[in-house]
Amino acid sequence: MVDDNLVKMLICPACKSNVRLEGEQIVCAKCGRRYPIRNGVPVMLVDEAEGGDKE
Repeated sequence: MVDDNLVKMLICPACKSNVRLEGEQIVCAKCGRRYPIRNGVPVMLVDEAEGGDKE
């Protein structure tokens, strides 16, 4: 599980917007990219994201 305080410090690396925790993913509020969490660590890499407004 990812600490809520950590999630509050994170931003989407693609569009620089706020993110939120949804299950086992970090989701961008603006572009919708979904970043995985592996072994309790958010993987905040655009290449690892699913969905969103990828240009």
